[in-house]
Amino acid sequence: MKNLLLITVAFLCLKSYAQKQPFPANVVFTNGLMASNKNSLDAQNNYKIWKDNFVTSCSNGRFRVKFDDPSQTVSEGIGYGMLLAVYAADKTLFDGLWLYYKDNVNFNGVMNWKINGCSGINGANGATDAELDAAFALIVADYQWASNGTLNYKSDAQILIATIKSHEIEANTFVLKPGDQFGGSQITNPSYFSPAYYRAFGTFSNDITFWNQVAAKSYTIINNNLTVNNAVGGLVSDWCQASGAYSTIASANGYNREGKAYTYDAARTPWRIAVDYLWYGTADAKAYAKKSSDFVRINLGGSANIKDGYNQNGSLNGQWHNATFVGAFACAAMAGENQAHLDASYSDLNNLNEPNSYFNHTLKTLYSFLLTGNFYLPPTANLSTGDFDLEKSTVTLFPNPSADRFTVHAPQQSTISVISPSGSIIHQQKTTNENTEINLANQSSGIYLIKISNDDFKSVTKKVILK
Repeated sequence: MKNLLLITVAFLCLKSYAQKQPFPANVVFTNGLMASNKNSLDAQNNYKIWKDNFVTSCSNGRFRVKFDDPSQTVSEGIGYGMLLAVYAADKTLFDGLWLYYKDNVNFNGVMNWKINGCSGINGANGATDAELDAAFALIVADYQWASNGTLNYKSDAQILIATIKSHEIEANTFVLKPGDQFGGSQITNPSYFSPAYYRAFGTFSNDITFWNQVAAKSYTIINNNLTVNNAVGGLVSDWCQASGAYSTIASANGYNREGKAYTYDAARTPWRIAVDYLWYGTADAKAYAKKSSDFVRINLGGSANIKDGYNQNGSLNGQWHNATFVGAFACAAMAGENQAHLDASYSDLNNLNEPNSYFNHTLKTLYSFLLTGNFYLPPTANLSTGDFDLEKSTVTLFPNPSADRFTVHAPQQSTISVISPSGSIIHQQKTTNENTEINLANQSSGIYLIKISNDDFKSVTKKVILK
Protein backbone atom coordinates (compact mmCIF):
# COMPACT_ATOMS: atom_id res chain seq x y z
CA MET A 1 0.00 0.00 0.00
CA LYS A 2 2.85 2.36 0.90
CA ASN A 3 4.57 1.68 -2.43
CA LEU A 4 1.31 2.29 -4.29
CA LEU A 5 0.93 5.63 -2.50
CA LEU A 6 4.47 6.65 -3.44
CA ILE A 7 3.87 5.71 -7.07
CA THR A 8 0.63 7.70 -7.09
CA VAL A 9 2.33 10.78 -5.62
CA ALA A 10 5.16 10.49 -8.13
CA PHE A 11 2.67 10.22 -10.98
CA LEU A 12 0.80 13.30 -9.82
CA CYS A 13 4.05 15.26 -9.59
CA LEU A 14 4.99 14.22 -13.10
CA LYS A 15 1.54 15.17 -14.33
CA SER A 16 1.80 18.62 -12.73
CA TYR A 17 5.02 19.42 -14.55
CA ALA A 18 4.52 17.47 -17.78
CA GLN A 19 5.89 19.27 -20.81
CA LYS A 20 3.22 19.80 -23.48
CA GLN A 21 5.56 20.97 -26.24
CA PRO A 22 9.24 19.96 -26.18
CA PHE A 23 11.87 22.17 -27.76
CA PRO A 24 12.22 22.40 -30.70
CA ALA A 25 8.56 22.51 -31.73
CA ASN A 26 9.21 23.09 -35.45
CA VAL A 27 5.73 24.51 -36.06
CA VAL A 28 4.86 25.30 -39.67
CA PHE A 29 2.69 28.42 -39.69
CA THR A 30 -0.55 28.36 -41.64
CA ASN A 31 0.13 31.85 -42.98
CA GLY A 32 3.24 33.22 -44.65
CA LEU A 33 6.50 31.64 -45.76
CA MET A 34 9.07 29.54 -43.92
CA ALA A 35 12.74 29.75 -44.87
CA SER A 36 13.72 26.66 -46.85
CA ASN A 37 17.11 26.68 -45.11
CA LYS A 38 15.75 27.03 -41.56
CA ASN A 39 17.21 24.75 -38.92
CA SER A 40 16.06 24.56 -35.30
CA LEU A 41 19.62 23.75 -34.28
CA ASP A 42 20.32 27.42 -34.99
CA ALA A 43 17.65 28.45 -32.49
CA GLN A 44 18.93 25.95 -29.93
CA ASN A 45 22.50 27.18 -30.33
CA ASN A 46 21.43 30.82 -30.01
CA TYR A 47 19.50 29.96 -26.85
CA LYS A 48 22.50 28.24 -25.29
CA ILE A 49 24.76 31.21 -26.02
CA TRP A 50 22.17 33.62 -24.66
CA LYS A 51 21.68 31.63 -21.47
CA ASP A 52 25.41 31.10 -20.90
CA ASN A 53 26.29 34.76 -21.45
CA PHE A 54 23.38 36.71 -20.00
CA VAL A 55 21.57 34.66 -17.35
CA THR A 56 22.79 34.73 -13.77
CA SER A 57 21.26 33.46 -10.55
CA CYS A 58 20.10 35.31 -7.46
CA SER A 59 18.97 33.68 -4.21
CA ASN A 60 15.85 31.57 -3.61
CA GLY A 61 15.63 30.25 -7.14
CA ARG A 62 15.52 33.67 -8.78
CA PHE A 63 17.30 34.41 -12.06
CA ARG A 64 17.99 37.67 -13.84
CA VAL A 65 19.17 38.68 -17.31
CA LYS A 66 22.29 40.83 -17.44
CA PHE A 67 21.89 44.16 -19.24
CA ASP A 68 24.55 46.15 -21.16
CA ASP A 69 25.94 46.94 -17.73
CA PRO A 70 26.04 43.37 -16.33
CA SER A 71 25.40 44.63 -12.81
CA GLN A 72 21.94 45.78 -13.90
CA THR A 73 18.78 44.10 -15.18
CA VAL A 74 15.94 45.72 -17.12
CA SER A 75 12.34 44.52 -17.23
CA GLU A 76 12.57 44.23 -21.01
CA GLY A 77 15.26 41.57 -20.54
CA ILE A 78 13.10 39.64 -18.09
CA GLY A 79 10.20 39.66 -20.56
CA TYR A 80 12.46 38.51 -23.38
CA GLY A 81 13.94 35.84 -21.13
CA MET A 82 10.53 34.51 -20.11
CA LEU A 83 9.56 34.15 -23.76
CA LEU A 84 12.77 32.31 -24.59
CA ALA A 85 12.63 30.05 -21.54
CA VAL A 86 9.01 29.00 -21.99
CA TYR A 87 9.47 28.14 -25.67
CA ALA A 88 12.74 26.36 -24.86
CA ALA A 89 10.87 24.24 -22.27
CA ASP A 90 13.21 25.57 -19.57
CA LYS A 91 10.84 25.59 -16.58
CA THR A 92 13.45 26.22 -13.89
CA LEU A 93 14.69 29.34 -15.63
CA PHE A 94 11.18 30.53 -16.50
CA ASP A 95 10.00 30.25 -12.91
CA GLY A 96 13.10 32.02 -11.62
CA LEU A 97 12.70 34.93 -14.03
CA TRP A 98 9.01 35.33 -13.17
CA LEU A 99 9.77 35.29 -9.44
CA TYR A 100 12.43 37.97 -10.03
CA TYR A 101 9.85 40.05 -11.91
CA LYS A 102 7.36 39.72 -9.04
CA ASP A 103 10.01 40.60 -6.45
CA ASN A 104 10.59 43.95 -8.15
CA VAL A 105 7.12 45.33 -8.92
CA ASN A 106 5.90 48.83 -8.17
CA PHE A 107 2.60 49.86 -6.54
CA ASN A 108 0.67 49.06 -9.74
CA GLY A 109 2.05 45.53 -9.89
CA VAL A 110 4.42 46.02 -12.85
CA MET A 111 8.17 45.55 -12.65
CA ASN A 112 10.31 48.63 -12.12
CA TRP A 113 12.15 48.94 -15.39
CA LYS A 114 15.75 48.88 -14.13
CA ILE A 115 17.11 46.99 -11.13
CA ASN A 116 20.59 46.95 -9.61
CA GLY A 117 21.54 43.29 -9.62
CA CYS A 118 19.13 41.11 -7.68
CA SER A 119 17.37 43.98 -5.91
CA GLY A 120 17.40 47.76 -5.63
CA ILE A 121 15.51 50.09 -7.94
CA ASN A 122 17.63 52.01 -10.42
CA GLY A 123 14.78 53.03 -12.74
CA ALA A 124 11.27 53.24 -11.28
CA ASN A 125 7.96 52.13 -12.80
CA GLY A 126 7.03 50.01 -15.75
CA ALA A 127 8.01 49.66 -19.40
CA THR A 128 4.99 48.25 -21.22
CA ASP A 129 6.81 45.98 -23.65
CA ALA A 130 8.10 43.98 -20.67
CA GLU A 131 4.58 43.51 -19.30
CA LEU A 132 3.26 42.42 -22.70
CA ASP A 133 6.02 39.85 -23.18
CA ALA A 134 5.73 38.55 -19.62
CA ALA A 135 1.94 38.23 -19.79
CA PHE A 136 2.04 36.33 -23.05
CA ALA A 137 4.86 34.11 -21.77
CA LEU A 138 2.63 33.20 -18.81
CA ILE A 139 -0.11 32.13 -21.22
CA VAL A 140 2.38 29.85 -22.96
CA ALA A 141 3.56 28.55 -19.57
CA ASP A 142 -0.01 27.62 -18.64
CA TYR A 143 -0.14 25.59 -21.86
CA GLN A 144 3.31 24.08 -21.34
CA TRP A 145 3.13 23.06 -17.69
CA ALA A 146 -0.47 23.75 -16.56
CA SER A 147 -1.13 25.83 -13.45
CA ASN A 148 -1.47 23.32 -10.64
CA GLY A 149 2.08 23.61 -9.33
CA THR A 150 3.79 26.11 -7.05
CA LEU A 151 3.17 28.93 -9.52
CA ASN A 152 -0.28 29.50 -10.97
CA TYR A 153 0.63 30.78 -14.43
CA LYS A 154 -3.00 31.15 -15.44
CA SER A 155 -4.04 33.42 -12.59
CA ASP A 156 -0.77 35.35 -12.83
CA ALA A 157 -1.43 35.93 -16.54
CA GLN A 158 -4.97 37.09 -15.81
CA ILE A 159 -3.74 39.52 -13.17
CA LEU A 160 -1.01 40.95 -15.38
CA ILE A 161 -3.34 41.31 -18.38
CA ALA A 162 -5.82 43.18 -16.17
CA THR A 163 -2.99 45.37 -14.88
CA ILE A 164 -1.90 46.25 -18.41
CA LYS A 165 -5.48 47.13 -19.28
CA SER A 166 -5.87 49.34 -16.21
CA HIS A 167 -2.51 51.10 -16.22
CA GLU A 168 -0.86 50.78 -19.63
CA ILE A 169 -3.72 51.38 -22.06
CA GLU A 170 -4.88 54.99 -22.24
CA ALA A 171 -8.48 55.29 -21.06
CA ASN A 172 -11.10 55.69 -23.80
CA THR A 173 -8.59 55.75 -26.69
CA PHE A 174 -7.13 52.20 -26.76
CA VAL A 175 -3.66 53.73 -27.24
CA LEU A 176 -0.84 51.68 -25.72
CA LYS A 177 1.07 53.72 -23.16
CA PRO A 178 4.84 53.09 -23.08
CA GLY A 179 4.73 52.79 -19.29
CA ASP A 180 2.29 52.68 -16.42
CA GLN A 181 3.24 56.22 -15.38
CA PHE A 182 3.50 58.08 -18.69
CA GLY A 183 2.44 58.29 -22.29
CA GLY A 184 -0.65 57.73 -24.38
CA SER A 185 -1.91 59.81 -27.27
CA GLN A 186 0.88 62.38 -26.87
CA ILE A 187 3.68 59.83 -26.93
CA THR A 188 3.70 56.13 -27.72
CA ASN A 189 6.20 53.59 -29.01
CA PRO A 190 5.19 51.59 -32.12
CA SER A 191 7.84 48.94 -31.42
CA TYR A 192 5.89 47.93 -28.30
CA PHE A 193 2.73 47.22 -30.32
CA SER A 194 1.99 43.48 -30.12
CA PRO A 195 -1.38 42.89 -31.79
CA ALA A 196 -0.96 39.10 -31.84
CA TYR A 197 -0.64 39.13 -28.05
CA TYR A 198 -3.72 41.35 -27.74
CA ARG A 199 -5.83 38.80 -29.60
CA ALA A 200 -4.58 36.08 -27.26
CA PHE A 201 -5.24 38.32 -24.23
CA GLY A 202 -8.80 38.83 -25.44
CA THR A 203 -9.62 35.13 -25.56
CA PHE A 204 -7.66 34.32 -22.40
CA SER A 205 -9.41 37.00 -20.34
CA ASN A 206 -12.81 36.87 -22.07
CA ASP A 207 -12.35 40.49 -23.15
CA ILE A 208 -12.12 40.10 -26.91
CA THR A 209 -13.80 43.36 -27.93
CA PHE A 210 -11.48 45.51 -25.83
CA TRP A 211 -8.25 43.87 -26.95
CA ASN A 212 -9.28 43.81 -30.61
CA GLN A 213 -9.75 47.57 -30.34
CA VAL A 214 -6.24 47.93 -28.92
CA ALA A 215 -4.93 45.88 -31.86
CA ALA A 216 -6.85 47.99 -34.38
CA LYS A 217 -5.54 51.20 -32.80
CA SER A 218 -1.99 49.92 -33.19
CA TYR A 219 -2.40 49.67 -36.95
CA THR A 220 -4.10 53.05 -37.11
CA ILE A 221 -1.13 54.68 -35.36
CA ILE A 222 1.44 52.86 -37.50
CA ASN A 223 -0.33 53.84 -40.72
CA ASN A 224 -0.77 57.41 -39.47
CA ASN A 225 2.95 57.62 -38.72
CA LEU A 226 3.95 56.31 -42.14
CA THR A 227 1.50 58.60 -43.96
CA VAL A 228 2.01 61.83 -42.02
CA ASN A 229 5.79 61.63 -42.34
CA ASN A 230 5.91 60.36 -45.95
CA ALA A 231 7.80 57.27 -44.83
CA VAL A 232 9.41 54.80 -47.19
CA GLY A 233 8.42 51.17 -46.69
CA GLY A 234 7.61 50.32 -43.09
CA LEU A 235 10.09 52.75 -41.51
CA VAL A 236 8.12 53.91 -38.48
CA SER A 237 9.67 56.36 -36.06
CA ASP A 238 10.92 55.26 -32.64
CA TRP A 239 8.31 57.45 -30.91
CA CYS A 240 5.24 59.32 -32.09
CA GLN A 241 1.84 60.68 -31.16
CA ALA A 242 -1.32 58.68 -31.82
CA SER A 243 -1.91 61.02 -34.75
CA GLY A 244 1.33 59.74 -36.26
CA ALA A 245 3.08 63.08 -35.86
CA TYR A 246 6.38 63.32 -34.01
CA SER A 247 6.12 63.72 -30.26
CA THR A 248 7.32 66.96 -28.71
CA ILE A 249 7.81 65.02 -25.48
CA ALA A 250 10.46 62.86 -27.16
CA SER A 251 12.31 65.85 -28.57
CA ALA A 252 12.10 67.83 -25.32
CA ASN A 253 13.52 64.94 -23.30
CA GLY A 254 16.55 64.19 -25.44
CA TYR A 255 15.42 60.90 -26.98
CA ASN A 256 17.71 59.48 -29.66
CA ARG A 257 17.29 61.61 -32.80
CA GLU A 258 14.29 63.18 -31.04
CA GLY A 259 12.38 59.93 -31.56
CA LYS A 260 11.91 60.80 -35.24
CA ALA A 261 13.98 58.04 -36.88
CA TYR A 262 13.91 54.27 -37.36
CA THR A 263 16.58 53.20 -34.89
CA TYR A 264 16.92 50.69 -32.06
CA ASP A 265 13.35 51.06 -30.77
CA ALA A 266 11.53 51.00 -34.10
CA ALA A 267 13.74 48.20 -35.43
CA ARG A 268 11.68 45.62 -33.52
CA THR A 269 8.39 46.62 -35.12
CA PRO A 270 8.57 44.31 -38.20
CA TRP A 271 9.09 41.31 -35.90
CA ARG A 272 6.15 42.07 -33.62
CA ILE A 273 3.81 42.82 -36.52
CA ALA A 274 4.89 39.78 -38.57
CA VAL A 275 3.77 37.57 -35.67
CA ASP A 276 0.20 38.84 -36.09
CA TYR A 277 0.15 37.68 -39.70
CA LEU A 278 1.83 34.34 -39.09
CA TRP A 279 -0.51 33.45 -36.20
CA TYR A 280 -3.77 35.08 -37.25
CA GLY A 281 -3.46 35.96 -40.93
CA THR A 282 -4.23 39.63 -40.20
CA ALA A 283 -4.34 41.62 -43.45
CA ASP A 284 -2.99 44.82 -41.86
CA ALA A 285 -0.03 42.85 -40.52
CA LYS A 286 0.76 41.38 -43.93
CA ALA A 287 0.55 44.81 -45.58
CA TYR A 288 2.97 46.37 -43.09
CA ALA A 289 5.39 43.43 -43.10
CA LYS A 290 5.47 43.36 -46.89
CA LYS A 291 6.32 47.07 -46.98
CA SER A 292 9.19 46.41 -44.58
CA SER A 293 10.44 43.39 -46.49
CA ASP A 294 10.20 45.13 -49.86
CA PHE A 295 12.19 48.09 -48.52
CA VAL A 296 15.09 45.73 -47.88
CA ARG A 297 14.70 43.64 -51.02
CA ILE A 298 14.08 46.48 -53.48
CA ASN A 299 15.35 49.74 -51.96
CA LEU A 300 18.44 48.31 -50.27
CA GLY A 301 19.13 45.47 -52.66
CA GLY A 302 19.00 42.73 -50.04
CA SER A 303 19.58 41.90 -46.39
CA ALA A 304 23.37 42.17 -46.63
CA ASN A 305 23.00 45.94 -47.11
CA ILE A 306 20.98 46.63 -43.94
CA LYS A 307 22.44 49.16 -41.49
CA ASP A 308 21.37 50.10 -37.99
CA GLY A 309 19.33 53.23 -38.60
CA TYR A 310 17.27 55.11 -41.18
CA ASN A 311 15.34 58.32 -41.43
CA GLN A 312 11.73 57.81 -42.39
CA ASN A 313 12.45 58.96 -45.94
CA GLY A 314 14.77 55.97 -46.32
CA SER A 315 18.06 57.84 -46.01
CA LEU A 316 20.75 56.19 -43.91
CA ASN A 317 21.70 57.37 -40.43
CA GLY A 318 23.35 54.20 -39.08
CA GLN A 319 26.59 52.39 -39.83
CA TRP A 320 26.51 48.87 -38.35
CA HIS A 321 25.13 45.64 -39.78
CA ASN A 322 23.67 43.76 -36.82
CA ALA A 323 21.05 41.24 -35.72
CA THR A 324 18.61 43.75 -34.22
CA PHE A 325 17.84 45.15 -37.66
CA VAL A 326 18.62 42.16 -39.90
CA GLY A 327 16.51 39.71 -37.89
CA ALA A 328 13.41 41.87 -37.64
CA PHE A 329 13.44 42.43 -41.40
CA ALA A 330 13.93 38.67 -41.88
CA CYS A 331 10.77 38.06 -39.83
CA ALA A 332 8.94 40.56 -42.03
CA ALA A 333 10.07 38.55 -45.07
CA MET A 334 8.05 35.61 -43.69
CA ALA A 335 4.95 37.67 -44.47
CA GLY A 336 6.32 38.71 -47.85
CA GLU A 337 6.08 36.85 -51.11
CA ASN A 338 9.69 36.19 -52.10
CA GLN A 339 11.17 32.88 -50.97
CA ALA A 340 14.69 33.64 -52.18
CA HIS A 341 14.77 36.89 -50.23
CA LEU A 342 13.58 35.15 -47.06
CA ASP A 343 16.20 32.42 -47.43
CA ALA A 344 18.97 34.99 -47.94
CA SER A 345 17.74 36.99 -44.95
CA TYR A 346 17.76 33.88 -42.76
CA SER A 347 21.34 33.08 -43.77
CA ASP A 348 22.43 36.66 -43.17
CA LEU A 349 21.01 36.64 -39.64
CA ASN A 350 22.42 33.22 -38.86
CA ASN A 351 25.92 34.29 -39.89
CA LEU A 352 25.97 37.30 -37.56
CA ASN A 353 27.95 36.57 -34.41
CA GLU A 354 27.51 39.02 -31.53
CA PRO A 355 27.48 36.77 -28.45
CA ASN A 356 28.43 39.52 -25.99
CA SER A 357 25.86 42.10 -27.08
CA TYR A 358 22.81 41.87 -24.79
CA PHE A 359 20.39 43.55 -27.19
CA ASN A 360 21.63 42.13 -30.48
CA HIS A 361 22.03 38.54 -29.35
CA THR A 362 18.83 38.42 -27.30
CA LEU A 363 16.82 39.66 -30.26
CA LYS A 364 18.70 37.36 -32.62
CA THR A 365 17.58 34.45 -30.46
CA LEU A 366 13.95 35.61 -30.40
CA TYR A 367 13.96 36.16 -34.15
CA SER A 368 15.49 32.73 -34.75
CA PHE A 369 12.76 31.12 -32.65
CA LEU A 370 10.09 32.67 -34.89
CA LEU A 371 11.96 31.92 -38.11
CA THR A 372 12.29 28.22 -37.21
CA GLY A 373 8.71 27.74 -35.97
CA ASN A 374 9.54 27.81 -32.27
CA PHE A 375 7.65 30.99 -31.37
CA TYR A 376 4.06 29.90 -31.77
CA LEU A 377 0.51 30.53 -30.57
CA PRO A 378 -0.48 27.88 -28.00
CA PRO A 379 -3.55 25.94 -29.15
CA THR A 380 -5.15 26.37 -25.73
CA ALA A 381 -4.67 30.13 -25.31
CA ASN A 382 -8.15 30.67 -23.93
CA LEU A 383 -10.17 30.26 -20.76
CA SER A 384 -12.19 27.25 -19.74
CA THR A 385 -15.96 27.67 -19.91
CA GLY A 386 -16.10 27.96 -16.14
CA ASP A 387 -14.23 31.25 -16.23
CA PHE A 388 -16.60 33.33 -18.34
CA ASP A 389 -17.70 36.51 -16.63
CA LEU A 390 -21.01 37.26 -15.01
CA GLU A 391 -22.22 40.85 -14.89
CA LYS A 392 -18.96 42.72 -14.35
CA SER A 393 -20.75 45.98 -13.69
CA THR A 394 -22.26 44.58 -10.48
CA VAL A 395 -18.94 43.62 -8.88
CA THR A 396 -16.57 46.15 -7.27
CA LEU A 397 -13.83 46.10 -4.63
CA PHE A 398 -12.98 48.98 -2.32
CA PRO A 399 -10.65 50.33 -1.08
CA ASN A 400 -8.10 49.06 -3.56
CA PRO A 401 -5.16 49.03 -2.79
CA SER A 402 -5.94 48.07 0.80
CA ALA A 403 -3.92 47.87 4.00
CA ASP A 404 -5.80 44.82 5.32
CA ARG A 405 -9.60 45.02 4.91
CA PHE A 406 -11.66 45.63 1.81
CA THR A 407 -15.29 45.32 0.79
CA VAL A 408 -16.65 43.21 -2.05
CA HIS A 409 -19.82 44.60 -3.62
CA ALA A 410 -21.48 41.66 -5.39
CA PRO A 411 -24.91 40.04 -5.77
CA GLN A 412 -26.29 38.19 -2.77
CA GLN A 413 -25.72 34.44 -2.62
CA SER A 414 -22.47 34.74 -4.56
CA THR A 415 -19.42 32.74 -3.51
CA ILE A 416 -16.29 34.80 -2.84
CA SER A 417 -12.93 33.03 -3.16
CA VAL A 418 -9.69 34.78 -2.24
CA ILE A 419 -6.67 33.43 -4.13
CA SER A 420 -3.16 34.18 -2.87
CA PRO A 421 -0.25 35.28 -5.10
CA SER A 422 0.91 31.65 -5.09
CA GLY A 423 -2.45 30.48 -6.45
CA SER A 424 -3.90 28.95 -3.25
CA ILE A 425 -7.47 29.61 -2.10
CA ILE A 426 -7.00 31.14 1.36
CA HIS A 427 -10.57 32.22 2.08
CA GLN A 428 -14.01 31.34 0.78
CA GLN A 429 -17.49 32.39 1.86
CA LYS A 430 -21.07 32.82 0.66
CA THR A 431 -22.44 36.37 0.60
CA THR A 432 -25.57 37.19 2.59
CA ASN A 433 -25.91 40.78 1.37
CA GLU A 434 -24.43 42.95 -1.36
CA ASN A 435 -21.48 44.26 0.69
CA THR A 436 -19.09 41.76 2.26
CA GLU A 437 -15.98 42.75 4.21
CA ILE A 438 -12.87 40.60 3.74
CA ASN A 439 -10.05 40.77 6.29
CA LEU A 440 -6.54 39.88 5.07
CA ALA A 441 -4.69 41.39 8.01
CA ASN A 442 -2.67 38.21 8.53
CA GLN A 443 -1.59 37.93 4.90
CA SER A 444 1.57 39.28 3.30
CA SER A 445 1.48 42.16 0.83
CA GLY A 446 0.95 41.37 -2.84
CA ILE A 447 -1.69 40.99 -5.52
CA TYR A 448 -4.65 38.74 -4.67
CA LEU A 449 -7.36 37.43 -6.98
CA ILE A 450 -10.94 37.76 -5.80
CA LYS A 451 -13.20 35.34 -7.66
CA ILE A 452 -16.95 35.87 -7.36
CA SER A 453 -19.05 33.00 -8.71
CA ASN A 454 -22.73 32.15 -8.81
CA ASP A 455 -24.75 28.95 -8.84
CA ASP A 456 -24.83 28.93 -12.65
CA PHE A 457 -21.07 28.28 -12.63
CA LYS A 458 -20.34 31.72 -14.05
CA SER A 459 -17.70 33.88 -12.43
CA VAL A 460 -15.84 37.16 -12.52
CA THR A 461 -12.31 37.61 -11.22
CA LYS A 462 -10.99 40.88 -9.84
CA LYS A 463 -7.67 41.75 -8.26
CA VAL A 464 -6.90 43.57 -5.05
CA ILE A 465 -3.49 44.90 -4.03
CA LEU A 466 -2.63 44.33 -0.38
CA LYS A 467 -0.11 46.93 0.79
